[in-house]
Amino acid sequence: MSNRMGSEIRELSAEIEKLDDPRQCYRLVKERIAQYQQAGGDVPTDLKALERQWMAECMAESQGR
Repeated sequence: MSNRMGSEIRELSAEIEKLDDPRQCYRLVKERIAQYQQAGGDVPTDLKALERQWMAECMAESQGR
């Protein structure tokens, strides 16, 4: 991962830490992924992993876990 991508992931993680709702966290990650896709770039693996993590968190919360 490049330094730029690493810093973007850290910045996104810092934003996520301020939120209590996993749906908002998932939304932020999806927005960042969309930015990469719109720019025609590859989505970083770490960002894809965050997407999966927050999707699982949303599903768990919706099931009352």
